[in-house]
Amino acid sequence: MTIEETATEAELLTAVTDLGSALRELVGATVTTTVPAAELRAAAVAVREVTARLSAARRTRDQLPALDDPAQGRRVFNPVSGVGSPLAPPLVIRREDGGVVSEVTLGLAYEGPPSYVHGGISALLMDQLLGSAAISAGLWGMTARLELDYRRPVPLETALVLRATVGGNSGRRTTVSGSIALAAAPDEPLVQAHGVFVTPRPEQVAAYFSAITDASGRSTPPGRPGDATAVVDQPG
Repeated sequence: MTIEETATEAELLTAVTDLGSALRELVGATVTTTVPAAELRAAAVAVREVTARLSAARRTRDQLPALDDPAQGRRVFNPVSGVGSPLAPPLVIRREDGGVVSEVTLGLAYEGPPSYVHGGISALLMDQLLGSAAISAGLWGMTARLELDYRRPVPLETALVLRATVGGNSGRRTTVSGSIALAAAPDEPLVQAHGVFVTPRPEQVAAYFSAITDASGRSTPPGRPGDATAVVDQPG
């Protein structure tokens, strides 16, 4: 990669990160605004104008974004950790105490019961964190089973801590457990999760991912077809 290409990639990553942040701010404002109907209609017009600009060039379902590097765990539009995703909090996941950990505060865009996190969002976060724990341990696979025990509701706009550790590995199967708790009470789980991740056989990998290309259209089937986030070593 040339210096010019590196600079272009860095510039693109900065722009994607900035747009993702702006879109998350927009989503947050959208679900909390109390402005009158006329303002909502004007906002809808403005948003559709921006959508038309962004739609001028689009990738297909089977084409990886230019910034993605699945081998390194970089997925810029991942709905949990992607810096460019308007859906993601986004999470930064770190190695800690033989597993992985992340902190997050979820706003009203993730609301289920009034003032509490939607149960499906808890499942989404746990699926991602458990997969990242497996990757951190040098294992990988696709989610085969995910079970959650919702012990108490998870409050919105409250600092949370998420953890996951690998319980065992046998052949192609890896078991992982995790939890969501208040940052102020990390040893009292609100949600507990247990997952089984299975490494697909080579013929399954080919069947699932043979059509995947990179941003330029070249065939780029992933060697490790997971969606786990890259895990960082530095403290948060």
